[in-house]
Amino acid sequence: MSLEVAIERCTSCGLCVERCPLDCLRLDERELPVLKYAECWYCGACEVECPEKALTVQLPFLIR
Repeated sequence: MSLEVAIERCTSCGLCVERCPLDCLRLDERELPVLKYAECWYCGACEVECPEKALTVQLPFLIR
């Protein structure tokens, strides 16, 4: 999965990390969210819960 982070908007609040149902996210050394596991379900909870709309989940395949 590709998780795009708008660095200029991210406030490092960690809400995305808390809301991930699979605990796939962590904050890196710059305090930005990154994937720590590849088992992401692409549910979009991190994107939806971000108060700054700083995350975009990019699906790796086309769903039809």
